[in-house]
Amino acid sequence: MKDLSDIPADDIQEHLGDLKKINETKFLASELERILNDINETNELVEGNEEMAELATEELETLEEQRVALEDQLKSMVEGAKEEDKFPNQIVLEIRAGAGGDEAALFAAELADMYLSYSSQQGWQANLINLSKNSLGGVKEADYEIKGKDIYKLLRFETGVHRVQRIPSTEKSGRIHTSTASVVILPINKRKQVEIQDEDIEMTFSRAGGAGGQNVNKVESAVQIMHKPTGIQVRCTEDRTQLKNRERAMEILQAKLEQAQREKEDSERAATRKGQIGTGGRSEKNRTYNFPQDRITDHRINESWSNIEAVMGGEIGKILTTLQEYDAADE
Repeated sequence: MKDLSDIPADDIQEHLGDLKKINETKFLASELERILNDINETNELVEGNEEMAELATEELETLEEQRVALEDQLKSMVEGAKEEDKFPNQIVLEIRAGAGGDEAALFAAELADMYLSYSSQQGWQANLINLSKNSLGGVKEADYEIKGKDIYKLLRFETGVHRVQRIPSTEKSGRIHTSTASVVILPINKRKQVEIQDEDIEMTFSRAGGAGGQNVNKVESAVQIMHKPTGIQVRCTEDRTQLKNRERAMEILQAKLEQAQREKEDSERAATRKGQIGTGGRSEKNRTYNFPQDRITDHRINESWSNIEAVMGGEIGKILTTLQEYDAADE
């Protein structure tokens, strides 16, 4: 059966049969089919009969208005499905501390708070999947599932290495340190682009541990999945049930495998791509957050912004918008 995004938006009538088989559109498609039949029957009834034609004029006008409205609605749904196929409204946000020890972990925690604050401003729904902290409250690694309109379209260029330059609170000599954290934005696609074979995965279970309540600590609800051909590992700990953590882990593994495939394809095309933003590879240096100079610089487009405290508080919209504009100009 065809997916909604497979339907040509400019040829709705020719694909009514397919649209009637898709849950989201079957009612509208059936209504459009009925209207088209009514139009044909009315035209056949009045053919060659001027008196009947005059009487049917108003009815035909009403039917035609209904036809246009239904086709426009179906076209909008098809175009929306195509857009979501390209830019899903669900992602996994991964943040990992990089070089810099405790300071890198503290910076990773701040980045997590920055994205979560921005997500809240946008009305997106964020759920914690996995979290590992150090003794100072910094984040060694954190994974979040976030859902919301245009989320991948807005955040897709955040993947890469983020660098901070500042004087750590533990630094007594006043020396500026440079630390890093990596960010990965994994889109969750409705349609699977990579098939995962049962024999290719190894699944283990353990107690989640941490401040998750008695159930989390007593039941082996944490799930870790390893994809043997690639060595990719996924761990989900934050749900109370093993089943839910397993579902999430498989969903994230799917996204990671598809991301790896995209990165491979992007690297093969990189030599011919003119864009300044780059391929979005996780090793690519994105941005430097220089606290002493109150400056954030995106190295891919050579743009800088001030008011670093506000940005770290979640006001990253202006940066994301600039990246979108650069990307659009390059198309």
